[in-house]
Amino acid sequence: MMHHVPVSSPFFQVESDAQARILRLASPDGTNRLTRACVLALTVALEELKSERSKQISPLIIAGNRKFFSVGADLNEIAALTGPEAYEFSAMGQTLMNSIAGYSAPVIAAIEGHCMGGGLDLALACHHRIASPHAVFGHRGAALGLMTGWGGTQRLPRLIGKGRALELFIAAEKVSATRALAIGLVDAIADDPVAAARRHPRVLATAPATS
Repeated sequence: MMHHVPVSSPFFQVESDAQARILRLASPDGTNRLTRACVLALTVALEELKSERSKQISPLIIAGNRKFFSVGADLNEIAALTGPEAYEFSAMGQTLMNSIAGYSAPVIAAIEGHCMGGGLDLALACHHRIASPHAVFGHRGAALGLMTGWGGTQRLPRLIGKGRALELFIAAEKVSATRALAIGLVDAIADDPVAAARRHPRVLATAPATS
């Protein structure tokens, strides 16, 4: 039976069962933008989850809603940043992504709908990615004169190869779930990515035993 744990904010809810923790991104408009406040709240939440008094940290599944995993940073917020503020925001994002990448239990992105920009950076920082058939991936920054500072330019080439990564970044193209699977961007496609993530071998291998 699912139950809430004391880690929540206006930007996400965290649920728990015997197999994993599930962090569901949330926002009033449903697009799950990674604003400065959201990035900070997520970073704090991850530290709280890491420091829980248990023998073993539970695997973590990060999800959004059916239409949006996350569309990334708020472009209006970015446009208003000064140079020093933009540098700080980049560093904040890198801290969050590194915290996810360095999590001591498996972290799986369960992706439905749009996974764009900083949202893709977040998914790339996870150890595994499972997509729904209607998931869409992309890094549209180049079309807007922007380039991510959250580590995606490093993680994506390592995952799918330099040529394909450059194509995705420079052409700012959208990638379907089928294409994402073919190029190695995601590990699997499932109608219910969260359920599939809970059945993932890495989760089952490390989840706390139940009596």
